[in-house]
Order: sequence, then structure tokens, then C-alpha cells
Amino acid sequence: MEPRTRATERLVDGRETMSSSRYLITTLLVSGALVVGGCATEPEPVAEPAPPHGNIITGEGLPNPTSTVIENWGNLPEGREWGSTAGIDIDPFDGQVWAYERCGAGNFGAGAAVNCDSNPVDPIFKFDRTTGEVLENFGGGIMVTPHGIHVDAEGNVWVTDFAVNEEGTKGHQVHKFSPSGELLMSLGTAGQAGSGPNQFNQPNDVVTGPDGSIYVGDGHNGQGMTTGQAIAAGREAGSTGRIMKFSADGTFIKEWGQIGTLHGEFRTPHALAFDSEGRLFVADRGNHRIEIFDQDGNYLDSRYSYGRISGIFITGDNMLYAIDSESSGTSHPAWSNGVRIGPLNEDRITGFIPPFDSDSRPYQGAAGEGIAVDADGNVYAAEGPNSLSWAGGAFTKYAVGQ
Repeated sequence: MEPRTRATERLVDGRETMSSSRYLITTLLVSGALVVGGCATEPEPVAEPAPPHGNIITGEGLPNPTSTVIENWGNLPEGREWGSTAGIDIDPFDGQVWAYERCGAGNFGAGAAVNCDSNPVDPIFKFDRTTGEVLENFGGGIMVTPHGIHVDAEGNVWVTDFAVNEEGTKGHQVHKFSPSGELLMSLGTAGQAGSGPNQFNQPNDVVTGPDGSIYVGDGHNGQGMTTGQAIAAGREAGSTGRIMKFSADGTFIKEWGQIGTLHGEFRTPHALAFDSEGRLFVADRGNHRIEIFDQDGNYLDSRYSYGRISGIFITGDNMLYAIDSESSGTSHPAWSNGVRIGPLNEDRITGFIPPFDSDSRPYQGAAGEGIAVDADGNVYAAEGPNSLSWAGGAFTKYAVGQ
């Protein structure tokens, strides 16, 4: 009789789903009586094994927690046309949706005929999460190209301004607004990119910590530096890949990181979020990972199962939602765009919201950059320029139970 062989199932990340000893015990139990002291006894009930995990790279086999795709969600004021966006958040008080629209601009502002400087309409919106109607709209004339948005524990709205205008008088700043639109604070030197403590160089995102401290993910172009030579040249040229920390009143405290691939280094720290334990999660897009730090910048852990991440959101039940808008045949081959979902304290994917079909990415699709999840589990995607034409508008709502 040939010996029995075990076909060990494995997760995509290489972990076994069942150990050898557990497999043997389970086989004995389910195949019949267990022999104890020469007597056959009825087997103990055995719990069903966990369902098989899907493919975290393509999303195949992973459950989608949403049921309905609502394209072109959100209503702009009469006369406004959708441009692009990358940031979205949830109000901690009333659960409504905050986001911005780039004043009709179709790209990130580099060489664009239209941006929020040349077309100074109000870019910041508060939407009713049920109807999509506008509840607040402000911020005109202050920014060039908004990029990250965050609503703090007091309801104030923070926005990063990623680009610079031709005159060099706006951009490379972080702005704080009251819930009604009053400008309360601006960090950085207007119109000047730099690597100093009071300068930003393409600030991506902003978040406030449990004590009100301000954290900024600074430096967008590191993701294109794919060799050691390019990274060294980028550093020499003053490009940044860092987290900057300020006190609640805007005083610079410290920074950590540079363009690179080691833990604590970044190739575009594109999105930031705090969890309920006060840990800072950083979407390190160019390195295809999430880096986790304490509030002093000490490295704690990493996540590698979420793709080339543009946006992250952490829910109250400790689930991590990460949206991949940039995986492609050149930047992250084989990985599909879309939303990957997993338990916060594990590097494991348990859900996937698939992307839109895309002729330019036939096997990977296209998805937005920013992500937010409301109290009912509805997911909102802020559609960047890569996915705009496929989504049909600046925002997409993935609704549950509809």
C-alpha cells in the first residue's frame, strides 16, 4: 500500500492552513472511530475548517462586503464639472462625507490648464452620505491642488495642497479649516518646496493624533525611484519621503524617514491613519506596503498584503480598508486594483471590492485613490485621474444592503 501523502494548502503569503499534526488528528476523527485502549469510541464533534482564502493578488475568491455600485455619487453645485480627487473622510460627529474636487482639473495640476488656482471655486465639500447632497462647500482661492483630507476629533477639516502655482505664491502647504470653512491654520511656506522643518515638498496626507499632534506624509515623487542610484539622486536633489510631526498649535516637533526601502523609509507616504491604540499607519505606496509606527516614529510592524496602496481607512471594529489605484504591468505586475480588507492586527486579507474594467489595464482594472467607510459599512472611493473615466464621476459609493 502506498503511503498517504498530504497536500498542504497554503495561503498566498505562504503560511500553511493546517499543520501536519492537526491534519492527522482531523483525518482520524472524520474517517471513523478513534481507537482508545483497543475500543472504538464515537468521535468528538469537529469544528468545520476555516473557509479557503482567496487570492489576495487578484481578489479572486474573496468575498465582497458590498452589494451595489453607485457611480458618479455626490452632487456638485449647478455649473460645476467633475475634475479629479484623491481624498475623502467621514465626519466623526454626524457620519457625513467630507471630500474635495479639484476645481475641474483633470490631473494632479502639473501643466494642467485648470486647477484650483486658475479656477478658484470652492474645492472642499461635505456631502449627505444618504442623498449625496452638498451640506458645506468652501476653500476657494487658497489652494492649487488639494491631495489629502482629514477630519479631526473636533470636526475641523485638514487639507494638504500638493502642487504650486506659476507665481510661486500658493501650494506645498497644509491647511486647517473650521467645520464651516474658516481658515484656522496653515503649515509650510506658501509656494516653496523644500526639506526644512517649515517646508513641504508635495505633502500627500495629514492626520491628527490622539493628543492633537499633527502628522504629515511628505514627498510624492519617491515612488518613481526604483533603483538605488535613482534614490540617491533623489535624496541629493532634495526630494522627500518623510513623516513630519507638529504640536497641536503647529510647532515643528520632529521628522523621520527619507526616500528608501528600509523600514522607516518611504517611497511616497501617500496616506495616513491612526487606530484606536494610537498607532500610526502609513501607506508607503512605492514600496507596496503599510508601515506602522508609534507616535514618536518608532517602527512597529508592516503589512504587505494590500497591494500598491493609495488610501487607507480604519473602522471602529478594527478592520483595515486599503485601496489600490496604481498596480499596473509596470509598477506592480499581476496585482489587481481594488479595495482590500483585512483585520487590523494581522497581515491577512478577508475581503475585496473589485475594480472597474479598464482597456489600459485589461487584467488589473482601475480603482480610486481615497477611501472612507461610514457607520453602516458603505464604502466611498475618491476617483483619481486614472480611474475617473471608468467610474463616471469623482466619487463611487459601494453600498451594503441595497
